[in-house]
Amino acid sequence: MSKRLNGFLSTCISVCLTLFGLSVVTFFIGRVMPTDPVLAAVGDNAPQAVVERVRHEMGLDQPLWMQFFHYISQVFHGDLGRSALTSNLVTTDIARFFPATLELATAAIIIAAIVGIPLGVWAATRQGSWIDQTIRVVCLAGHSLPVFVLALLSLLIFYSVLGIAPGPGRQDIIYQDMIPQVTGLLTVDSLLAGDMGAFRDALAHMVQPVLILAYFSMAYITRMTRTFMLNALGGEYVITARAKGLSAQRVIWKHAFPTVGVQLITVLALTYAGLLEGAVVTENVFSWPGLGQYLTVSLMNADMNPVIGSTLLIGAIYVLLNLLADLLYRLLDPRVS
Repeated sequence: MSKRLNGFLSTCISVCLTLFGLSVVTFFIGRVMPTDPVLAAVGDNAPQAVVERVRHEMGLDQPLWMQFFHYISQVFHGDLGRSALTSNLVTTDIARFFPATLELATAAIIIAAIVGIPLGVWAATRQGSWIDQTIRVVCLAGHSLPVFVLALLSLLIFYSVLGIAPGPGRQDIIYQDMIPQVTGLLTVDSLLAGDMGAFRDALAHMVQPVLILAYFSMAYITRMTRTFMLNALGGEYVITARAKGLSAQRVIWKHAFPTVGVQLITVLALTYAGLLEGAVVTENVFSWPGLGQYLTVSLMNADMNPVIGSTLLIGAIYVLLNLLADLLYRLLDPRVS
């Protein structure tokens, strides 16, 4: 028990240090960027007196160490600054844009896990067969093809040519601002409002970006599952189970897969984190108003507070999901003390 407690404490300390290091990195990234946040806020043609006044108000005329101290203090109080582009607090903007990304990523990881894990097990149990080779080629394509290529092809074929899919955006114009926002998840909010038309419209707009993200995630999950299963199927306990005359399905799912399932926790957690931050291209192609598009627009307009805040949020998600995976790994695998 003491070993588990010590391991938990060391993990928490490591997470705190990682988050602090991430805060330091994001701060200095914002300071070394070649763009001037003051000019981004007031414009290039603003009088010099206005520029100096805004620079003082933003605290950018202070020494760097003092700016860093104020920055860390603000972060600990949940203040990520104000966006020059939207004039809103960055935390307010993130709370508005992040649920759209969360909705995409959650749907994508569910589909990727449901499809990818069985495919990986199937490929491992048919090693060297045409089934295994086909699955490996599909996964290789998922790793090789750029996201924007599939996204643009999807829009071209299913929206422009065939006309069977809705266009870019999160919902049709007739449903915009018609659903009260409770959770920020459009499908959930439309169900809570009892508007099935808006729910079907939200689902239809999700299909293309979700399937594209799920395909790339599924390729990685399938490959890792196959690798883990091949190692598990060569274990002594599996060989013993086969020698006892147990059925192939029982050997696979009862003896081999439980050890693979524990290993997949980390894979799924990091894949999910990658979806939450890696949907930038997909969101921009499909005009999806999520965190990726917010980050891109802010970066293109030299609005650094949202960029730094979004980067800090994404890094924190990575660290916290990694911590959660580590804790679950320790809980489910008794061999890990």
